[in-house]
Amino acid sequence: MIWLRPLLLPLALVLASAPLPATAQEAAPDSVEEVVVTARTSGAPMWTVRTEVGVVLLVGEIRNVPKATPWYPDRLERAAGGAQRIILGTKAKVSPGDILRLIFAGGKLTKLPDGRVAADYLDAPRLARLRALEARYEQDYSRRNFLITSFDLLSRRLAFSKDTGDDATDVVRKAARRGDIETRPVGEVRGEDMLDNLFAAPPESHLSCLDAAMAAAEIGPDIVTARGRAWTGFDVPGLMANPLETALGRCWPWTDNQLGAELRGQWVAALDEAVKQPGVTLAVVPIRVLAEEGGVLDQLKARDLDISGPRWR
Repeated sequence: MIWLRPLLLPLALVLASAPLPATAQEAAPDSVEEVVVTARTSGAPMWTVRTEVGVVLLVGEIRNVPKATPWYPDRLERAAGGAQRIILGTKAKVSPGDILRLIFAGGKLTKLPDGRVAADYLDAPRLARLRALEARYEQDYSRRNFLITSFDLLSRRLAFSKDTGDDATDVVRKAARRGDIETRPVGEVRGEDMLDNLFAAPPESHLSCLDAAMAAAEIGPDIVTARGRAWTGFDVPGLMANPLETALGRCWPWTDNQLGAELRGQWVAALDEAVKQPGVTLAVVPIRVLAEEGGVLDQLKARDLDISGPRWR
């Protein structure tokens, strides 16, 4: 089932773990600042939202942090252990039927429909760029779905998912399990709905993803390390402008009007509730959802909340 791997990557980039057992903890008032300070020394960019009743820590996550740009996950784990509640990413409700559907019908997602080829959709400059990348990597992308081509360029040719360290989600999840801390996913999405959405997407809807993926591949693997350095260096504008991060943000599901909007809306709703809670709430949020124009940080700032952290514009 090697052909399934490029299908699973875009799905995996969206999904997080199932919620953990929830228990309530009382906040120790003098421990709040200790949690905040410890979290900030982890090397992950984060923002502190202070309210009259508590603090919300927003950890801006990128997945697949290169080992060449190390950070201090043990400090984030220690800080997470002092939180009263934790919010992680979207939970996928995947059924055995969804897996079977992907196995038996997934071929429709890997190839362009009706025997068509890339030249049927691409103008001459786009096609020339794609042909040049085919020659460089000794690949034939002529019949592949543009989303699959894009993730092949990003994940296999740039190899951004290799030689990576801990992700913030995994670190915080481990701390929650050890401390039996109240934890929930930001929201849920059914595997059936995701597959319906992906099957229904026309090839043209993935052209912006292909453009960004080709631009990233043309530059080469140095952008992978640069992305990690921008993350650990709190250079959020630089990170958002990195060609790899740009490509990931321009690919399904983030650019889908229905699913992308639903995923972003889940974070807005969850954090609207979090700022009302006492004690410390720690949320691990995709950094593009936080820092993009009109994203979570812009919306929180518009509400005149007390936000401190790196510049995101």
